[in-house]
Amino acid sequence: MSKLFIGGLAWHTDDAALRAKFEEFGQVEEAVVVKDRDTGRSRGFGFVKYSQEEDAESAIQQMNNIE
Repeated sequence: MSKLFIGGLAWHTDDAALRAKFEEFGQVEEAVVVKDRDTGRSRGFGFVKYSQEEDAESAIQQMNNIE
């Protein structure tokens, strides 16, 4: 299992959009955009969890430094 930190997210990105993008590289177990507890708005980062290490590595290679 691999858990990736995803930084620099657009403010409108939600859990479903994050999951959809990262499922291009393999089966995503969990995709979470971290939200501010007071406002409920995105904090601009999140986490994606893969069960397969190879899928995580593929995502890192393909998505590193991509806007």
